Amino acid sequence: MEPAWRQQGRGRGRSQEAQGERSRPPQKEKEKPELMGGVGGKTKSAAKPERQVGVSVQSKFEEIRKSNQAAAKRLVESCISSSSDDDDDDDEEVEVKVANNDGKRGKILASTFTTYTDQTGGDATGLVRTGQYVSDLFQSGALTCLICIGSVKRTQAVWSCSSCFSLFHLPCIQKWAKDSAFLVSSITDEDFGQKLHPWPCPKCRAEYPPSATPNRYTCYCGKLQDPPADPWLAPHSCGSVCQKELKPTCGHTCLLLCHPGPCPPCPKMVSVSCLCGKAKPLPRRCSNKAWSCQQTCSKLLPCKQHTCTQPCHKECSPCPRVSIQRCLCGREEAERSCSSPQWTCPQVCGSLLSCGNHTCEVLCHDGACPPCPRSVSRACPCGKTKSSLPCTEEVAPCGDTCDRPLSCGKHTCSMRCHRGSCETCRQEVEKECRCGKYRKLMSCHKEYLCDSKCPKTRGCQRHQCRRKCCPGNCPPCDQSCGRSLGCRNHKCPSGCHQGSCYPCPESVEVPCSCGSTVLSVPCGRERSTRPPRCKETCRQPPSCHHPSRETHRCHPGPCPPCKLPCLLPLRRCSHTCPLPCHDQVLVKSQQVQLAGPWEQPSKPAFVQKALPCPPCQVPIPTACFGEHEVSPVPCHRQGRFSCKRPCGRPLTCGNHDCRRECHLVTDGNKCDVCDEGCSKPRPPGCPHTCSRPCHPGNCLTCSQMTRRRCHCKISMLYVECTKLTSADQQLKVKLGSCNNQCPKELSCGHRCKQVCHPGVCAEECQQKVKLRCPCKRIKKEFLCALSGQCVVQCDDVCRDQQRKVSKVKEAEQRAAQEEEEKKLQEELEAFEKRQQRGGRRSKRRGRREEGEDEAGGNRRRWWSCVVLVPLGGALLSVAAYYLLTS
Repeated sequence: MEPAWRQQGRGRGRSQEAQGERSRPPQKEKEKPELMGGVGGKTKSAAKPERQVGVSVQSKFEEIRKSNQAAAKRLVESCISSSSDDDDDDDEEVEVKVANNDGKRGKILASTFTTYTDQTGGDATGLVRTGQYVSDLFQSGALTCLICIGSVKRTQAVWSCSSCFSLFHLPCIQKWAKDSAFLVSSITDEDFGQKLHPWPCPKCRAEYPPSATPNRYTCYCGKLQDPPADPWLAPHSCGSVCQKELKPTCGHTCLLLCHPGPCPPCPKMVSVSCLCGKAKPLPRRCSNKAWSCQQTCSKLLPCKQHTCTQPCHKECSPCPRVSIQRCLCGREEAERSCSSPQWTCPQVCGSLLSCGNHTCEVLCHDGACPPCPRSVSRACPCGKTKSSLPCTEEVAPCGDTCDRPLSCGKHTCSMRCHRGSCETCRQEVEKECRCGKYRKLMSCHKEYLCDSKCPKTRGCQRHQCRRKCCPGNCPPCDQSCGRSLGCRNHKCPSGCHQGSCYPCPESVEVPCSCGSTVLSVPCGRERSTRPPRCKETCRQPPSCHHPSRETHRCHPGPCPPCKLPCLLPLRRCSHTCPLPCHDQVLVKSQQVQLAGPWEQPSKPAFVQKALPCPPCQVPIPTACFGEHEVSPVPCHRQGRFSCKRPCGRPLTCGNHDCRRECHLVTDGNKCDVCDEGCSKPRPPGCPHTCSRPCHPGNCLTCSQMTRRRCHCKISMLYVECTKLTSADQQLKVKLGSCNNQCPKELSCGHRCKQVCHPGVCAEECQQKVKLRCPCKRIKKEFLCALSGQCVVQCDDVCRDQQRKVSKVKEAEQRAAQEEEEKKLQEELEAFEKRQQRGGRRSKRRGRREEGEDEAGGNRRRWWSCVVLVPLGGALLSVAAYYLLTS
């Protein structure tokens, strides 16, 4: 039988169109006659053949492009429609993808079983078997067509056996049914093809009539033809309620959505009585409606003596008690079970028959004895002569020839009538052998078999009959088939037969690496099926120096590289290696040098090697040569080092440090000799440097003169530096004074009376100042420092003078007021005169008169000021003099 992947249009990316295109003759061969015909013409141009060649190339290109696109489309559809969405994922991506697939699978299972669990109140114990079939739809490698040993995909047409519920490709099962019926009819039918023979299921051997050969692709429940592939439904399901009759038949139908596998037990609730019928009916699950009330049955048993003592049950068992019972003839008694009351003893009946001469020779029986066998009509031994003699007399032979047929079936007995069996036939006859090839004279009772062997082929069409003197009905082949099955693991155990062998019935368990999780797949699929995912921890022994591996899940293939710390002791120190384990590291192998550019470089090969531990990198606190710092140094480079800073060790001068880069001081590598000048700090206030080179000890006293200004910053003084620096504070003040009066002014405006001094002048001014009373008549002297605290008050005389002055001021004010009133009176009189003149005046005249009036007024005001101002001043001066003198 040809597997599905070898059938036309399946696999290998080839369709019927592609095969048709391959069978077509090449385009060049079709166009060859045309091109040949155009060569002979001289007037035809060369452009036409070139255009035809271009068209043929373009058409070929289009054909190839279309075939490639069709093959790519089929490849994409086959990848998308695969029943296993996660066959080739990496182990790191499997964790995430499996979680998504499990969530989607759980939703599909929940939607399929919702109507059932609603009836059972969430109890899913009856869905275990059906759930396994539905789960296998999503399990990688679990769905396999046993005919072609190929995976069953989502979008492929399938057929499900109603007995074992196995899935097969629809083309595979159609070809299987046709071939099975053909083989049976070719072997058994004389008129080939006249009878209709059933065909068996490849797995369970359940027989189907020829009318049940599947000819269309339907869902599991058979309602929908060509169900579409829905990612949110079980593959090959229509999504509607199953509604198949449940088994055993109870009158209810399946409530699940269209599903593979058997329907679950009926979840309906019915009211039924107990098995014995004594108790009242109770609501029970229809699939488990038989229940016992545990009361005693008390039904009369078939022995008619005892009652049933068992608790409530359906049918009573035979009576288990023992009693003494007689046999059928009544001669013997025995203790026997009540369930078998009738029994026979081994004695002959011995009762006198009805003839009165003979006794009954039948073993123990009940009822009347049979009639005497000699009392009926009798005959001689050959049966030719009849006689009616009493039962006490024997019938004598008649003396005629026996003529009873012998065992050969062709001749009769030639002896006289006799008692007993006839002898064997000893006549000489010419017999033909069983195969009909030879003839021979021999006794009639003997069978003639020649030594020729049958050359015909048996029904298996593989082996010869080789039976001696075969009459033509060769027996079935007694050898075993022994051909390798499609699984490539077992050989056919059936007898030698014609046609293809049945699929391997064995199933192989594909275990995980640790063996805890097992996936059962058809035999032959274990090579292409990935091991199942296991949630147990990996049990493989470590391949490195560690006693145990890092905890991880069971997985196929080699374990991942060990990531535990190495912790091997390092050489030359007491530390351990902190890096991850490097006992098995993939290292690129050395490439073989190519002999020339014509050789192709091979892919780099990787080899597992144990790498040595790297140098110890543990930081060790180490001081530099000059002990300026303590820095961490890797253990493998442990030792003193140069920190690149200046050395800093004191030189022989005792004043400076070594400026060389940090170095190790030995006898041959000492610090430099100091060649700088003296840089020791001078006494406070000495601005001069030591004139000697850098030396140990104290410097000499400074003998230079210091030029500086006095405290008042006017005079320039010259003081010996030693005196100035060694003097105390009081002496320094004295040396810095020029001994002149301080030129600074006090806040009061007087000059400081002290000798040249440092700091701020004292504010207690001792100079005398004069203070007057508010009217300036009384005058007194006070110290300047106390002038702010003293006040001079006016006396009575001062008050009298103030009153006189106020009177003079009032008089002046009155005089001024009178002058102002007089002026106003004059202006009023002038205005009245102008009013009294009346008449029309020219503008020029009026303006002139107004100007004259204004000029006269101005002259009058000027003369009044000239006269009144000196007069008032004279009066004020006289009054002031009088007040001061008094």
